[in-house]
Parts: sequence; C-alpha cells; structure tokens
Amino acid sequence: MPAQPGVPALIALVALVLLGVAASAVGRLRRGRQIAVSSVRAVVQLAVVSLVIAFVLRSIWWSLAFAVVMFSIAVVTTSRRVEVLRAWPSAALAMGAGVVPVLVVVFASGAVPLNGASLVPFAGIVIGGTMNAHSLAGRRVVGALRDQHEIYEAGLALGLYPRDAIDIVALRLVPEALVPGMDQTRTVGLVTLPGAFVGVLLGGGTPLQAGTAQVLVLVGLLAAQTICVAVAYQLMRTGRLLPADLAPSARRRRVQPRR
Repeated sequence: MPAQPGVPALIALVALVLLGVAASAVGRLRRGRQIAVSSVRAVVQLAVVSLVIAFVLRSIWWSLAFAVVMFSIAVVTTSRRVEVLRAWPSAALAMGAGVVPVLVVVFASGAVPLNGASLVPFAGIVIGGTMNAHSLAGRRVVGALRDQHEIYEAGLALGLYPRDAIDIVALRLVPEALVPGMDQTRTVGLVTLPGAFVGVLLGGGTPLQAGTAQVLVLVGLLAAQTICVAVAYQLMRTGRLLPADLAPSARRRRVQPRR
C-alpha cells in the first residue's frame, strides 16, 4: 500500500529522525546533526522533484534532460566524496562509461519501453548505484595511498612506474566497491524486495513483470558499476582521478633506482 502524505506520515518521519539522532548520540557517532539535516533535505528535495517529474514525464526529451541533470549532480557528488572536484570530467567519463551502455542496451533492445515514465526511474537507479560504486572505489584507493604512502614511494624508488606502484597498494581494494551490488543481486527476493519490484506491483503490474523489471535493474546496475569502477581505477593509475596531494606524484615519470 503506497504511503499517504499527511499527519501520520509526518509523525513517522519525525520519530524516525529522532531515532537516528538518538542512536548516533548513544553510539557516540557524532552524526546527529548530519542525520537531521539530511532528512530535512530529503523531504524538501523530494517535494520539489515530485512536482518537476509530473511535468518532465510528459515528454521524452524533457525526461532525457532530467536524466542528464541527475547524472551531472551524481558526478559532482562523487567528485566531492573522492576529493577530486577539479577532475570531474574524469569522474564523468568513468560514470558515463558504465551508465550509457547499460541504458542503450535496455532501451534499444525493447526490454523496457523508451518513454519518460520508464527512462527517469531506470536511469535514476543506474546513475545512483554507479555513483555509489565510484565513490566507494575512489575513497578506498585514496585512503590506501595516503595510509600506505611509504609503500608507494618505496615502489617508485625501486624503479616501478607510478601505475604499478599504485597497483601494489590499492588494486586488491578496488573490487570491494562491487560488494554491495553483488550482495543485493544475490539475495534479491530472499532478503529484500527492491524498489523496482515493489514499484511495478504498486503500479498494477503482474509479479512476472515486476520480477523482469527488477532483474533488468539489478543486472544492468551491476554491469554499470563494474565498468565504472574498472575505468575509474585506470584513470586513478594515470593520476587523472586523484586528489591534488596524490596526483603530482602519481604522474611522475619512472624513478630510477639509486646505484
């Protein structure tokens, strides 16, 4: 049953926010303010987006424009998370390499009808999941290079190229960015019934239609995330997608060993 706006929903939202803030305080996580602010932002943003989408879905071109806006916001968000805001074109390249082929396959094959009502939610799910994978991969690599910078420098001193020295420190960590997506795909229907499945059912679709939509979403999302992470890591190896304090050393030429 769809949630109904009104006083009961408001009471539930306030209670849930207070629950999250209290848990943060008890657990000494120091994220109470961020939880409250994020919740308020979500309410405001979704209220505005609901009004915009009602207009956007009337035209495929407006729907495409809206998808581009979603993609742009996702690129800026993940660039900030990885501390590479100045390198946003590289982040856009990595994300686009994953998102675009998946959307082309799904809509060009006719598996999902190309209209606003299908494009906006499908693109939104794929873009959002790809953004998360990009952020996870980037933060893991950047964190490893900072925590184990001595190992990286030692590799350069031994004559390794920067990309090979980065591999020693970070390559084993990159696949971890795909774990959430793989877990969700493996356990779908057993642990959770994700949004696409529930949405189709609530929209009057059959369980078979809902299952087909959800499989397309999960498999497409996993493909997009895998491509994005692979491309992003290659850009990190060349120094094009690293923070300023790491990029200069990552772009250095091979260091010759001392004699």
